[in-house]
Amino acid sequence: MGDSDRPKLLYVVHRTPYPPDKGDRIRTFHILRHLSRRAAVHLACLADEPVSVETKVALERYCERVAIVPIGRSRWLRAAMTLACGRTLTEGAFESHELAATLRTWGRQMRYTACLASSSGVAPYLRLPELRDVPAVIDLIDVDSQKWFDYSAASRFPRSWLYRIEGERLRQTEQSLARWARAVTLVSDAEADLFGSFGAPDVCHSIANGVSLDYFRPASESVAESGCIFVGALDYRPNVDAACWFCREAWPEIHRRRPGARLRLVGRRPVAAVCALAAVPGVEVVGQVPDVRPYFAAAAVAVNPLRIARGLQNKVLEALAMGKAVVASPQALAGLRHRDEAPPLCARTAEEWMETVGRLLDDPAERRRLGAEGRRYVETNHNWDECLRPLEALLGLNGELAASASGGPA
Repeated sequence: MGDSDRPKLLYVVHRTPYPPDKGDRIRTFHILRHLSRRAAVHLACLADEPVSVETKVALERYCERVAIVPIGRSRWLRAAMTLACGRTLTEGAFESHELAATLRTWGRQMRYTACLASSSGVAPYLRLPELRDVPAVIDLIDVDSQKWFDYSAASRFPRSWLYRIEGERLRQTEQSLARWARAVTLVSDAEADLFGSFGAPDVCHSIANGVSLDYFRPASESVAESGCIFVGALDYRPNVDAACWFCREAWPEIHRRRPGARLRLVGRRPVAAVCALAAVPGVEVVGQVPDVRPYFAAAAVAVNPLRIARGLQNKVLEALAMGKAVVASPQALAGLRHRDEAPPLCARTAEEWMETVGRLLDDPAERRRLGAEGRRYVETNHNWDECLRPLEALLGLNGELAASASGGPA
């Protein structure tokens, strides 16, 4: 079937979905790739950093039409202005007259089967007059309002007050989505349950993340394993908090008992607080790498000590797919499908972290057992095609939603 005969899907994304090198990009890229097999996708996205020619070419392989709109540094000034006007920081951060104009033009030119927006930040674009009658699905990914409440609880005044205000206003925005969206999707059952507790549970659906099983594979047995690894964007507050807490509270005793052990912190843009952790004995701040797989392969244990976490942690899925023994906080494990079947070990207190990580460092056979179970677990529960298949029905790519579009909410 040619593109002219295929359903037309508008996908509005809050950040350029390529390369898939961080949490939200991983999800939006795989959604784009999956849906491009079922529909002619028109992609409109904001860009908060320079976009290479390679990125544009890569996206055009999956899309009938692509518009990439730079958001610029003035986004934070707009965010402050919208907050002062009684709206949310989020609205201002993703507000673009250029993107709105592009979408209005596309809406006049094309009759879309459905529209999909990634996050509440770009959901308002689907309410433009030219798109208002098109069935809409909002992929919230996480309940962002709860993230701001979590930030508030972990901060001091005045930041705690500012974060709480953003959380309260964003919660109102999220509640309003159920009044006009066909469906709201989230990355885990836990996030969907949270949204359903204050929204409309009948429009809420869990669409879990997968992991690239061909890309993240167990290394050959000839690769020597040693020490621990923590992977994540090292300029993202929850990751910075996790790295600093673990290096301060748990790692020193682990290292004291095993002086040869190393903890490698791998991720883009390490901030000053993370760079300072290189002074902790046994800690190596690696920073950004072109390929994280060799670092996973060389590690004996993958740790994920997040204290602030929403949704589903891709770094946990990637470590499991690589056949690694994983130790994580309850917050980092909450988004896994069939959590009771998942093999990662859970640690809550510093003492539990010391004991659990230390035991695994000393027990290669147990690491191998957990690694094999982890690989089987993600193959069964976090295959991208299986995870994303329900999204096709919500968008009407099987004809169901398109047939009922005329009866949708205005």
